[in-house]
This record gives sequence, structure tokens and C-alpha cells, in this order.
Amino acid sequence: MAEDQKGFEGQIEDFYSKMLSAIGKTTDDEIADMLKKQKKTIAVAESLTGGLISYRLTAVPGSSEFFIGGIVCYTNRVKVMDLGISASLIATMGPVSSEVAVAMAENIRKRYKTEIGLAATGVAGPTTVTPPKPIGLTYIGLSSDRGSTSKEVRLFGTRKEIREKASQAALGVLWLHLTGQDDSEFAVNA
Repeated sequence: MAEDQKGFEGQIEDFYSKMLSAIGKTTDDEIADMLKKQKKTIAVAESLTGGLISYRLTAVPGSSEFFIGGIVCYTNRVKVMDLGISASLIATMGPVSSEVAVAMAENIRKRYKTEIGLAATGVAGPTTVTPPKPIGLTYIGLSSDRGSTSKEVRLFGTRKEIREKASQAALGVLWLHLTGQDDSEFAVNA
């Protein structure tokens, strides 16, 4: 592994660790409580996580107060047909990109008429996507009345571990947003 690549991986894993440390012992229940107290509704568009984010949000009793719904848009066809993502955007930027993550978050928010749209797209492996992107590259998109943003994280591990880490990263980005820290030092490629 090249030294500059090793440094980059260390920075991204460090970001991931800091984000989880910032969240501390925050649980899915606490995120649900914040959504309820702030009277925020959320909809989720998931690609690589395949429903894990929605699962975690709905595992909490009373989640119908804030969770409106979600779409697992695993293929480009579903991103275009069901979520309304521009085919030309996907062709130009690729399905794993900051731009597509933001479009996913914005479109799910509009479609389900929620205060927050949350999205995840990335490469869980063992093979890559076209155009080639590194395994573990993940973009989390978030859209709200404060605007839209995308965070890039680079995750490592098995396919299962990458998907679980991506769902945790998405909830971490949501937590940072709900606490007003989304423009903090934890932002990467914001």
C-alpha cells in the first residue's frame, strides 16, 4: 500500500472513529427521541445499506411519529424510476458520488414530504461499480430546510461490516444534523 494511500485511509478511519466518539453512547432510541422532540419527520433512500438505516429507525417503539418511509434503490433503474434521479447525473457522476447522494436525499424528502431526507450510496464489495470506485467508498446525503449536504467516508472490513458501518455513519450524520453540529470538524467533503 502506498504511503499516501495509507495516510488517507487513516484519516478517514479517524473521521469515522471521531464521529462515533462524538456520538458517544447515543443510541437509536436517543436519535428517535431527538426526532420526536424536534417534531421532525424523516424519509430514507438506501442503496448499499439495503434497508439497514430504515430498520434501525423503525426498531424504536413510536417510530411512526417521525419515520414516514423509505426506498431501497439498489439499482440505477430504481434510482431513476422510483426516486426520480436524473439518468444523466448517474451516467456522468456514477451511482456512487456526492451528487447522487444529495439527489437521493433531496428526492426522498420531496417525494415523502418530510423535514429530513437521508440517503446512503456506496460500494460494499466484493466487486466495484462502474465506473470503478474503491470498495468501502460511501456517501451519506442529507437534505433539510437548512440545505443539502453529502459526507464522504471510506470504510473497511467485510461486505457485512461495511454495510453496518455505513448505516452507523448515516445515523451519525443525522445525529450531527439534529444537534446542530453538521458543519463541525467532523464534516468530510461537505
